[in-house]
Amino acid sequence: WIHLLLFSLSFSVCKTIAPTAFQTCSYNQSHNSSSPFFFFYENRNDIKNGSILRLTTSPYQTALQLHERIQSSSMDAKLEALKDLANASRDITFAQEFINLDGISLLTQMVESGTDFGDLLSFTLTAFVELMDHGIVSWDTFSVAFIKKIASYVNKSAMDTAVLQRSLAILESMVLNSQDLYHKVAQEITIGQLIPHLQGTDQDIQTYTIAVINALFLKAPEEKRQNVIRSPTPINDEMAHQLYVLQVLTFNLLEDRMMTKMDPQDQAQRDIIFELRRIAFDVECEPNNSGSIEKRKSMYTRDYKKLGFINHVNPAVDFTQIPPGMLALDNMLYFARHHQDAYIRIVLENSSREDKHECPFGRSSIELTKMLCEILKVGDENCHDFHPMFFTHDRSFEEFFCICIQLLNKTWKEMRATSEDFNKVMQVVREQIMRALTLKPNSLDQFKSRLQNLSYTEILKIRQSERMNQEDFQSRPILELREKIQPEIMELIKQQRLNRLCEGTCFRKISSRRRQDKFWYCRLSPNHKVLHYGDLEESPQGEVPHDSLQDKLPVADIKAVITGKDCPHMKEKGALKQNKEVLELAFSVLYESDEYLNFIAPDKHEYCVWTDGLNALLGKEMTSDYTKSDMDTLLSMEMKLRLLDLENIQIPEAPPPIPKEPSNYDFVYDCN
Repeated sequence: WIHLLLFSLSFSVCKTIAPTAFQTCSYNQSHNSSSPFFFFYENRNDIKNGSILRLTTSPYQTALQLHERIQSSSMDAKLEALKDLANASRDITFAQEFINLDGISLLTQMVESGTDFGDLLSFTLTAFVELMDHGIVSWDTFSVAFIKKIASYVNKSAMDTAVLQRSLAILESMVLNSQDLYHKVAQEITIGQLIPHLQGTDQDIQTYTIAVINALFLKAPEEKRQNVIRSPTPINDEMAHQLYVLQVLTFNLLEDRMMTKMDPQDQAQRDIIFELRRIAFDVECEPNNSGSIEKRKSMYTRDYKKLGFINHVNPAVDFTQIPPGMLALDNMLYFARHHQDAYIRIVLENSSREDKHECPFGRSSIELTKMLCEILKVGDENCHDFHPMFFTHDRSFEEFFCICIQLLNKTWKEMRATSEDFNKVMQVVREQIMRALTLKPNSLDQFKSRLQNLSYTEILKIRQSERMNQEDFQSRPILELREKIQPEIMELIKQQRLNRLCEGTCFRKISSRRRQDKFWYCRLSPNHKVLHYGDLEESPQGEVPHDSLQDKLPVADIKAVITGKDCPHMKEKGALKQNKEVLELAFSVLYESDEYLNFIAPDKHEYCVWTDGLNALLGKEMTSDYTKSDMDTLLSMEMKLRLLDLENIQIPEAPPPIPKEPSNYDFVYDCN
């Protein structure tokens, strides 16, 4: 009681003495930035149990002192002042006082001067971020010089981690809070300059970088976004690769939540489940004295059963399975808050059905989240699928989940499923999602519309059709016919490859400095006995005659064809630093004793044509992806032609005449 009396008396003194306040003694970086740092008589109820306080000067006096101290000529004194400023700035009362002293302008001038580095700059930017987070000052007030300076910290290859983090956070806020600043930031920094930060090992830097990239995408004009992601023209290989890297890193950020078990004793985590119950049944948390404990437990158990949890008494136990861990709960809460009508409809629909026919929302969400992580290979570096639609929303994975959980509920009803059919429904839903993703939708809306065309009935039709085709082509007579035709098709592919070698290809010469200096041309003689090659001054327009190619290599002298990193020109100094694409296009011809003719194909198609052709000349098997693809296509066509029922049908030797054009095209229907 004495302590309580002294505590109350202290606040009464604070109320009467303006320049004083209570301040928390320690600053925890993980502390919620919205919590007060200074306490007065008015906000004394915000003090948490166990907090240690000390009497200090008022926010105004503190702001005045720090305003003077951060301009000190002593570097040590200035550093300590900036540390204190960064800590105090999270308090909105202090922030208001410091901003009134024109503190923001002072910090921007310090940054623009470029005289501070390391910890000085880090704490300056930290204080700036904390002050701006209160929303007191408009982002539109900052100069181009300040933007350029912040962008320069991001564009530097070697920069202090803390400075880089704060700079990325500032750029993200600028882009999201001002359309005018978006244009200025976009002039200073490109996505290509941000990509290297994604290739490091610091996950915080990766997170901030992805946030900036997402902000740039979201604020970009629609036509510019379409040009980058949803253009009707194909995305070039480099752009697709960089977006794929970004997608993998973005998904991998989910891995931590996916592999985190829920702690059934953690009240903050349990509050999320209470929130799901509150939104679904429009109930507020009852006070502790409302009814008996048994009655409240019974009511909770009933509601958790309606929500579809496996453990009705303590649903927190459902989230101890990893994967998907806490990621499933995150998805459910996002769905409940951002698609509230759909969430309530699903829960109430199923709670009104018979026990056997209800689609359990809780269990479905957990299993669906696990399935989506498997499909998108969350946490797996070997994921090779790029999906443009995940770049059209800042919470794309959560929105993806929201679409899929509604699909699951729809499919459950179409299948008239019972609780025993749960796994069957999940298999159908997986197939629906996989088939829709195969079509590479450009947006989440397009993905949703594709799913509408893949109802359970349609999936059954597709399965039946595929089964019939498979049965037709797996019978013994068909397999024997395939084996008979295959050598003919392979010979046809071989002739096509050799004909392409006879036409020749223009290759680029890449010097040791990786500059593309000049061209050279190589072609096979019509009798398939000699390779003619020679240098060119520029890229030719059409075929180059044999006579103009000075050098020759008899095919009989060729000993082997070497590809990839085993090639001599890929082992030279500095060559291994070349990008992966160059390694995949490199091949060499070994002749005589350790003599090589080195190639770097202009693209993957030419690489396959030349390696196949050279192997064919040496009597070896053609193993490229293009050979396999051509074999499948031509073999399928030939099989279908030979299996046509042509008995008593006269096949004309000349093609039929092309009919005249119709007088109008009113009968045409645009399928799009």
